[in-house]
Amino acid sequence: MSVQQRTADGDEALEVWIDQDLCTGDGICAQYAPEVFELDIDGLAYVKGADDELLQDRGAATPVPLPLLTDVVDSARECPGDCIHVRRVSDRVEVYGPDAE
Repeated sequence: MSVQQRTADGDEALEVWIDQDLCTGDGICAQYAPEVFELDIDGLAYVKGADDELLQDRGAATPVPLPLLTDVVDSARECPGDCIHVRRVSDRVEVYGPDAE
């Protein structure tokens, strides 16, 4: 695996997605990691793809870039809607967010 596919702990690659049904539109995620999250005209947050395009399909996920891992994790922890999910790509187990163990 390349460096981009590993987290700081050496674990496998992570991806993040937002449950728009729970999004409160506070924009905290976009403040923490504007490279990953953005509010759309509907007032809800979405993850962005590699080309900066909003991924608006239900459950759409984007890779978590290693340099932004802390910002993405902080977004998930601080989100008032508990709608940000960070999971391992390999087995889709949530490691940060409302469903993390």
